[in-house]
Amino acid sequence: MAAENDTQVREFIFLGFSGLPSHPAFLFVMFLAAYLAILMGNLMILVLVLVDSCLHSPMYFFLGHLSCLDICVSTVVVPKILVNLLHQQNTISYKECLVQTFFLIGFAGCELALIAVMAYDRYAAICRPLHYSVLMSKRVCIQLASATWVWGFLDSAVHAALASRLSFCGANQIPHIFCDVPPLLQIACSDTRANELANHITSLFVGLCPILFIILSYVCILASVLQIRSKSGRSKAFSTCASHLIIVILCIGNGFLNYNKPNAGYSLEIDTLVSAMFCIVTPMLNPLVYSLRNKEVKGAFRKVLNKLMDCFIFGGKLH
Repeated sequence: MAAENDTQVREFIFLGFSGLPSHPAFLFVMFLAAYLAILMGNLMILVLVLVDSCLHSPMYFFLGHLSCLDICVSTVVVPKILVNLLHQQNTISYKECLVQTFFLIGFAGCELALIAVMAYDRYAAICRPLHYSVLMSKRVCIQLASATWVWGFLDSAVHAALASRLSFCGANQIPHIFCDVPPLLQIACSDTRANELANHITSLFVGLCPILFIILSYVCILASVLQIRSKSGRSKAFSTCASHLIIVILCIGNGFLNYNKPNAGYSLEIDTLVSAMFCIVTPMLNPLVYSLRNKEVKGAFRKVLNKLMDCFIFGGKLH
């Protein structure tokens, strides 16, 4: 009965942009440009992985999934921000907020698990090269990729279900630029102990376990690389891990900042910047990291570009 007497909140107001002096039109252009860059960069990686046979390997199979997840993470957040900036309002309905929370947590959890799987792929390639084709067979890759999606969305289902039971007593101002569990817990007036317990438990399994697995994989990789006698061999082994390590730092670093902010002494402007890095900067940089540092990706891009140019030139002559 107590829940029925609570003031029903039908929409939330985001406060993330309230402390910024920039004009809404400027923010709209900035977010739109970033979102288009995310779509073009990650779609390019997906197309290259699909059409170029040289990229039909486990590493690029998982890279394609990472690009898909980057698109999904940004699409959950950025279009709503663009709509609000266009209409000069910072609102989201209660149901949309829960849906956004569910998919954001799900895709973020999938991405962290996938990065751990990619670390295992690098371990198998460097530490177990003779068994690599068996350890990372097509069937195993599909199973691992499927497991990452199940892993992430089981976590998000728990959080979304618990968040749907929260009461807000009329409080509807979220100190954030998108819906997520931590900012919702800040304004909830009901008992949040179950939510906080779920956060602690899932932080161990969904957050800490993949990070520990990544660290263990790279400890084994480092030990194997140091046993290589030739300098060129060590350099080649390290270069195969460099792009993945950069992505590990970007994703885990931004995720840690976004979900482990102190409760006090953290300004709304800094919070907005960290949130933007989490849902925009990292998805935008991931394809750049692999395309700029990877010879195979650059080679595949040149081949596809040459084919498109040939089709355009010869097609034009035929007509």
